[in-house]
Amino acid sequence: MAWTLLFVAGFFEIVWATALKFTDGFTRLWPSVGTVLAMGISMVCMSFALREIPMGTAYAIWTGIGAAGTVILGIVLFDEPRNAIRLLCIVAIIGGIAGLKLSSPS
Repeated sequence: MAWTLLFVAGFFEIVWATALKFTDGFTRLWPSVGTVLAMGISMVCMSFALREIPMGTAYAIWTGIGAAGTVILGIVLFDEPRNAIRLLCIVAIIGGIAGLKLSSPS
């Protein structure tokens, strides 16, 4: 269950980081509400996951999911650069996440 919660936390990190773009500096109400709500869900899920998963592993995976996911959404939604180096770095992040998951207890 802890790993599921960690991946849910990572998903909501992607949500809040992407929604943050739409807040216009927290001047738009509904994107701001969605951002704060997603942040809260992400933090709560992360805190429950930390009961069983080592902190360093959990934090690295959580931020890795968020980083890779927001880069991908930036490419898809905001036409951000999609060159080979960026894509290779996303693959490296995902590889690191998988490696940490496979080498962690529980």
